Amino acid sequence: QVQLVESGGGLVQAGGSLRLSCAASGSSFSINAMGWYRQAPGKRRELVAGIGSGAVTNYRDSVKGRFTISRDNAKNTAYLQMNSLKPEDTAVYYCNVQVLYSGRHYYDDIWGQGTQVTVSS
Repeated sequence: QVQLVESGGGLVQAGGSLRLSCAASGSSFSINAMGWYRQAPGKRRELVAGIGSGAVTNYRDSVKGRFTISRDNAKNTAYLQMNSLKPEDTAVYYCNVQVLYSGRHYYDDIWGQGTQVTVSS
């Protein structure tokens, strides 16, 4: 089974930066799309940014120009560079990966454990 390990969250002042990482480990799998979601208290989980296998990216409007998603296929790792952070970016950030296990013909959605990002004003 593929497991995801997230890192890079923390407390930062408004205007600061953080870089999140999500590393996938396991055996006999390949990765399609990778993405970052977030969930603030009392709110629904929302997509922040996604990146396809061909490196095509998409972002929610509120983070465009501030966040950058990237991936290192050799390391099975996704990154989220977050700049100009705002208090409203405060949330638990979750990594999501579409995994194709060897021998299967459909993707599984794998979720990371979440990492807290807190932006103080």
